[in-house]
Parts: sequence; C-alpha cells; structure tokens
Amino acid sequence: MRETDLYPPIKSLLEGQGYRVKSEIGAVDVVALRGDEPPVVVELKTGFSLALFHQCIARQAVTDDVYLAVPRLAGKRFARSLKENVALARRLSLGVITVRLSDGLVEVHCDPGPYRPRKSKKRQSALLREFARRAGDPNEGGQTRAGLITAYRQDATKIALYLFEVGASKGAEVARETGVVNATRIMRDDHYNWFEKVATGVYGLTSAGAEAVALTPRVLGD
Repeated sequence: MRETDLYPPIKSLLEGQGYRVKSEIGAVDVVALRGDEPPVVVELKTGFSLALFHQCIARQAVTDDVYLAVPRLAGKRFARSLKENVALARRLSLGVITVRLSDGLVEVHCDPGPYRPRKSKKRQSALLREFARRAGDPNEGGQTRAGLITAYRQDATKIALYLFEVGASKGAEVARETGVVNATRIMRDDHYNWFEKVATGVYGLTSAGAEAVALTPRVLGD
C-alpha cells in the first residue's frame, strides 16, 4: 500500500466536481482549483496519525479547505478508528476522505468547517452530581480508573463503617443513621463483596468489608 495509490481515485472525484487537480505542488500532496474559489488541499497518508493531523493543520495557513485522506480498511478496529478520527477532524475544521483500494470507492466523511459540539445535559448533570456527592478530594489527578474513589464507594464505606460499629442492621436504619438514602440497594447489590444478607432486610459486614473500614479516612477524605 502506497500513498500514491490514493491519488487517482481522489483526482477523479475532484475532477468530476469541476476542479482542476495537480499533485505535489510545493509541500502539498494534492491541490484542486475551481474558478475563483479558494484552493482545496488534500494530504495523502497510508493511515491516521498525529503527524498527519499536524500536517493538515499547517496547511490551514494556505486555505480553509483541507482534507486528509487514508485507505479504507475492513473490520471493526478500523471502523472505530475512523469514527474517532473523524470526530477529531471535525473539531480541527478538517475534512476526512477514505479510499477503498479494492475498487477505488471514495467516501467523504466530513467537510472542513466550523465545529460546534453538542453539549450533553445528561453527562453534565452526572458530572455535577458526582462532584457534589463526593466528600473531599481523595483521588490523585491523572490516576487510572483502578482504585478510583467515587461517591458510590464513599457511600458504601459509610455503610461499612456503621455496620462495623453497630453490627448487622436493617437497611432503613442504616439509611437513616448514615444519610445514605439508597443504603439498602448498595448492600443488596454488594459490588465490593463487603455486605451479606443475614435476614430479611437485614445486612451485616463481611471480612472484606471489615478490612475496607481501615481505609475509611482516605476514602472519605477525612
């Protein structure tokens, strides 16, 4: 696979739209002109890379109409990569073209232009809710998800601490005394293997839960 394999199909597409097309003009792989319109620039590469995006951003000093072009591959891995890179290209006001080398099919996945991301109120609400519920600042910025202390884990820790001090208790009592309104569900779901059901509506602490109590100051930010 070579970058030059991409050129004939892309040239054919652009010429079909009324452009005059030439390759290797200065540092640019492909330049297309149509009347008095600004030039269209296409950079050809055998795959997505950060260097390709850097190159295309540099071409925006020449024209706003900059595309990056790569071969279209089969499989879910490429499909996922394409989706992610198209999203990045939109944010950078770049266009994305793929070429299926088996038959020369050219697809334009996005055109250059201003990008206005749609805000997700649901995600924003979840972010603010987690911020408000989390006690203190128990994590280190940049750490991996493993061992991350969430508001849910803090609630579970409050429950474990209460059961450690008081013993097996009814869910309603735990909720009232700890302030964790969904205490019964947390104990029933038992994501951390800290709780065990000892009677109808009554939960106790497992040995793993007792060990977790030792980490209470760090988890609760005390």
